Amino acid sequence: MLRNVFAVVGGIAFGSIVNMLLVTTGSALIPAPDGVDVSDPASMAAGAHLFEARHFVFPFLAHAVGTLVGALTAAVLATVHKLWFALGIGVLNLAGGITAAFLIPAPIAFIALDVTLAYLPMACLGWFLATRFAPAEPNLSPPGDE
Repeated sequence: MLRNVFAVVGGIAFGSIVNMLLVTTGSALIPAPDGVDVSDPASMAAGAHLFEARHFVFPFLAHAVGTLVGALTAAVLATVHKLWFALGIGVLNLAGGITAAFLIPAPIAFIALDVTLAYLPMACLGWFLATRFAPAEPNLSPPGDE
């Protein structure tokens, strides 16, 4: 039970760390257009027409890879129902992505791509990787107690 709690907390924590690292890296490599303050929603709305496709690459990668790492972490740490833990992380991130889509101005094409490909598919991929490549855990329960 406690390990499953750690699976959720770890999935959220590691996914968030990866997300923020990619967002920070993206901001350093591809700065916002001149005159746009990305920390101010009003400035973002006013300068939305200045953003190019390249400005959305790292946000998409941050959402997708952050969800992948979070779901992978949750699936590796969970003791049972690994798919559901991975999908739970994906759903939490999807909820955040949908909220951000309403709060942060972005092109409809980016929002559609982000919401459809960056969350639940990445959560499923995280589960797949966890179940295929993580070492199998030994069965430590007494015989007949499965």
